[in-house]
Amino acid sequence: MSKLEQTWFNDCYKSLIDSPLSHWLQTLPAQMNDWQRNAKHGEFDKWCRLLNKLPSTYPSFVDLSSSVSVGTENDVDEYTQKQIEGLLKQFMPWRKGPFHLYGIHIDTEWRSDWKWERVAPHIASLKDRNVLDVGCGSGYHMWRMLGEGASKVIGIDPTQLFLIQFHAIKQFISNTDAVADNIHFLPMGIEDMQPLKAFDTVFSMGVLYHRKDPMAFLQQLKDQLRKGGELILETLVVDGDENTVLMAGERYAQMRNVWFLPSTAALSVWLGRLGFENIRVVDINHTTLDEQRATPWMETQSLKDFLDPEDITRTIEGYPAPQRAVIVANKK
Repeated sequence: MSKLEQTWFNDCYKSLIDSPLSHWLQTLPAQMNDWQRNAKHGEFDKWCRLLNKLPSTYPSFVDLSSSVSVGTENDVDEYTQKQIEGLLKQFMPWRKGPFHLYGIHIDTEWRSDWKWERVAPHIASLKDRNVLDVGCGSGYHMWRMLGEGASKVIGIDPTQLFLIQFHAIKQFISNTDAVADNIHFLPMGIEDMQPLKAFDTVFSMGVLYHRKDPMAFLQQLKDQLRKGGELILETLVVDGDENTVLMAGERYAQMRNVWFLPSTAALSVWLGRLGFENIRVVDINHTTLDEQRATPWMETQSLKDFLDPEDITRTIEGYPAPQRAVIVANKK
């Protein structure tokens, strides 16, 4: 394992000692060692070399409560700003954000801040809570969770470019803000985790519809929560009653890996059957072309290319256009 990766994971292991998550150390180090030997992306070593070229900086401020913003353009000289921007563009596409670094606006495909603004008012306080973000992407929401006062935030996602993007942002925050010691990214899926039954809060946003077995996935989320812990589930849904579930054909909005899109009523039944209580639908929202779009930081096709140009209420395959819901529930 390279020195860089070893540092990332060792910092995580140290944070687990003397915490309610300490029993994770029975399996996690061996899993990360196996990942390093067998699962690394072909570009990963190059990405790590580029990460090492990011300059050390000392921002005048870090804001994680109203955005993810680090410093101003006056904190670095023009050369350093251009160096940072050029290196960060080597990690494209940037899908979840946005991030603001020294006057550089990483305008990501998704306005993840809009999603957070819809979700945040409906969840229990994150202050002093241990939080798991399943399918965390580049970590945008993890930083916002930390900004809400979480004592520890751990994100899991097998996509290695997201791991690199997360650490690019973390490098700039770590120099001046000690809270960065409390946030960690692990390149794994929830199916690889032992049932910890210890997190106070588990987030899963934009993952359920990618799972062939949604019930098994929901059970895996439950297995990470302590008794009374809170699940925040955000996913694609369709209109209908408790018996309504759309199973997409070969593609949904051009995505091959979309399986089941339930109604919110059906999803509530699923959660109840699995042992959740206090189940409530707190938000339903149609994804707009302003919330998901191509940008200079994500230049390939985006939502407008996946909708019927004659009727944007339908996908190009003829299914209902993306509608997303947030459901909050507690483990009995």
